[in-house]
Amino acid sequence: MKQIERDVVIIGAGPSGLTAAYELKKCGKSVAVLEARDRVGGRTWSEEMDGATIEIGGQWISPDQTGLYSLINELGIETFERYKEGKSLYRTAEGETIAYEGEDFPVAPGTVAEMNKLVQVMNDLAAQMNPDKPWDHPQAKELDMISFHHFLREHSTDELACDNVGLFIAGGMLTKPAHTFSALQAVLMASSAGSFDNLVDEDFILDRRIVGTMQGVSKTVAERLGDDVYLENPVLKLEWSEDGVIAHGATVSVKAKKAVIAVPPNLYSRISYVPALPRKQLVTHQHQSMGLVIKVHAVYETPFWREAGLSGTCFGPNSVVQELYDNTYTGESTGTLVGFISDVDADAMWELSEEERKSQILQGIADFLGDKALEPKVFYLSDFGAEEWTRGAYATSYDLGGLARFGSVQNDNVGPLYFSSSDLAGEGYQHVDGAVRMGRRSAARIIAQLEGSSYDESYDGVAPLDKVNA
Repeated sequence: MKQIERDVVIIGAGPSGLTAAYELKKCGKSVAVLEARDRVGGRTWSEEMDGATIEIGGQWISPDQTGLYSLINELGIETFERYKEGKSLYRTAEGETIAYEGEDFPVAPGTVAEMNKLVQVMNDLAAQMNPDKPWDHPQAKELDMISFHHFLREHSTDELACDNVGLFIAGGMLTKPAHTFSALQAVLMASSAGSFDNLVDEDFILDRRIVGTMQGVSKTVAERLGDDVYLENPVLKLEWSEDGVIAHGATVSVKAKKAVIAVPPNLYSRISYVPALPRKQLVTHQHQSMGLVIKVHAVYETPFWREAGLSGTCFGPNSVVQELYDNTYTGESTGTLVGFISDVDADAMWELSEEERKSQILQGIADFLGDKALEPKVFYLSDFGAEEWTRGAYATSYDLGGLARFGSVQNDNVGPLYFSSSDLAGEGYQHVDGAVRMGRRSAARIIAQLEGSSYDESYDGVAPLDKVNA
């Protein structure tokens, strides 16, 4: 066992942990990053499959994600626009596939009006929220007592409108059925992106991608950290006191003044703490859980849908594949589609044999785009739910009543232990942007502690001018 001593040990080499280490090192602090996997990037991960670039994990960057933009600008990383040209497709509950243009789904005018009404209700609630402190919302307790499913139906009797609006949060973001999380959690999702309007606008929220892939951001930061990153070193025991910590990895033991636990909250219990964490932290973590989603990747010889004047963007709230997008990587001649199967539909898919699962998923894509979709050259399913060091996707959220009851302590340090991940972010919640912001805040808090200086709790490394001009 190699034993080293550092100012700060960081547990987890995802975007948040690496950003924290990078900021600490820039300020002259010594660091060691212990990562359980054999790679960096956490929930961002990419591979080449038969000549096509597949982003297995998180990948998009939107205009509001100024924290991530400021980091990639510093690193000299560029972006490219997602393919959006052509008509979109919507599949009805009756099985009809309709091509449309514009923002509104091709449903009855009355349903469109009800959807717009629900979106405005969410916009109004989100405008009253500080995403860093959703539990301080004037209606926090009330909103946290009702599921998002029932909240929508309190405000509209149009079932299709409720399903369509619910899709954006439940299937599209939290990847849990809308009856399992609260309206307050949904409002936080909207507030974290600036408004509910931003969440329902796929051209905004899925605006651009990273040249070199999203995992490439973590790889670039890790290169700057050099030998301070230790892969295949899960931390299963963490000794701590007010004087410091000892993090026990597989082959490296790190003695440090402070520790950043940069893994999602559902993995906090994977570590044995000596002594145990305080009661409130132990209980809080039990009310945060991952969602479940299958990210479907299908690569074709050409992006055949473009020839038909289609963007590749498809929606079907009652379809097996609820969302579909053109995901062709920049400069590649092949055509790649990415689709999503969420929560209970994902459960059903994993119950099938591999052959049946592939057949049903490809038929789900073909229901939108025709029989050419049945014969991809690459077919791959991202399954973070089966990953030991993730156990779900995209991020954790609270059960009913949990956010208002426990949320205010989720970012509190416990002595020398600091928690940092996109799951705990306000702005950029559950996105890489939030991971970057949290990494910077964790670093700033620790530096203030080590140097005896003051700390601005709203600090996230993004100058106000950046936010205004983004």
